Amino acid sequence: MKIFKGVLPKAIAFFIVLTVMCGGIYSLGMTGMAQVCFNKQANGSIIEVNGTKYGSVLLAQQFTGNEYLWGRVMSVDTGTFTSKDGKALMYAVPSNLSPASKAYEALISERVQKIKAAHPDQGDTPVPVDLVTISGSGLDPHISIAAAQYQINRVAKARGVSEEKVEEIINKYTTHKFLGVLGEDVVNVLQVNLALDGIL
Repeated sequence: MKIFKGVLPKAIAFFIVLTVMCGGIYSLGMTGMAQVCFNKQANGSIIEVNGTKYGSVLLAQQFTGNEYLWGRVMSVDTGTFTSKDGKALMYAVPSNLSPASKAYEALISERVQKIKAAHPDQGDTPVPVDLVTISGSGLDPHISIAAAQYQINRVAKARGVSEEKVEEIINKYTTHKFLGVLGEDVVNVLQVNLALDGIL
């Protein structure tokens, strides 16, 4: 019993010290460092121009107009969850379809036909896979360079500008492999579309 009485206060003191250090000092220190060294990233990488916030570089937005670059298929449910005032809230929803299933094959085939119909100039050029598939999160803001280039003619025609102008903007907002090795070359759809609209 005496041993228990001697250990308990030390254990409580140790618990309090660790809580203050790890839960307080460390958390505040990391938050402060992030705000100083990586302010934009720590606050969501928001694209803000002249006081207007257009979205995050890290989250996809759905564009359907011919004058815009289209991103990956979004897996979003806007009807299941609603806020207190009745407005729909968006949540990414994963698909349970097996890539080997007939249903998935039919779904992909339908998407391919829609993409081909919107890009008749591409003829028999294979549709880039990321234009007809959903990313793991369902909210991927990037597409491959091939997917962006596939759409250049459509965007240029819809806007009445040259294909070179559209390609120049795409190249500007292309992120290349880290150190030329890690990851993939990707294009940020939101940044390209904001640049096409003259916002960026």
